[in-house]
Amino acid sequence: MRTRRLILEAAASVFDECGYEAATIGEVVARAGVTRGAVYFHFASKRDLAQGVVEEQFAHDAVPERACRLQEFVDTGMVVAHLMPRDTLLSAGARLSLGQDGVGDLGGGAVPGWIARFEALLTAAGERGELLPHVVPADTAWLVTAAWSGVQIQSQKLSGRTDLERRIAGLFQHVLPSVAVPGVLASLELDADRGARVVAEVAAARAAAGRAGGDRAPAGPVAR
Repeated sequence: MRTRRLILEAAASVFDECGYEAATIGEVVARAGVTRGAVYFHFASKRDLAQGVVEEQFAHDAVPERACRLQEFVDTGMVVAHLMPRDTLLSAGARLSLGQDGVGDLGGGAVPGWIARFEALLTAAGERGELLPHVVPADTAWLVTAAWSGVQIQSQKLSGRTDLERRIAGLFQHVLPSVAVPGVLASLELDADRGARVVAEVAAARAAAGRAGGDRAPAGPVAR
């Protein structure tokens, strides 16, 4: 699994820098520091490697579950906005998914997965009475995903994503008044630094869990 992750990270850097068409397995091999056979053991082709990069962003969920599902909806979008300029796997996944290199055989890349995730959160929000009566979760999830993608592309072209968090926060601030009931809307945290704060929250929780696990570890040698 460590080798697979190493290969994916190397592939992401190559796809992000070169694009799909110009990327080569040889460059991935060189950057990963593995053999060509190791790459083909995990991925049968460049197309499979690109699909692996796209899917890797769903391998873990960095957003804690919230009592308010609309806040969880916002947090999901804001965490990705925070991480994308810092995480090559996310950046490369976006490039591959949004057709910027003419990749026609990835089935929409990560887009269907994000639509499904947003729809599930909006459906749960509706069940909790957080949505206005006219809101259809599937339609809103589709539109927000499309808008988020468009904001990301424009931010990349105009500022190299340096303003992405602020722009995505602006997107939510404009959209959510037509989605959330007033009481919930007033409680939502929609600031541009929301993604950074959630990432820090997750890191602190993991560190605390690690310390707790260490406290439970036996003091003496482990029996084999």
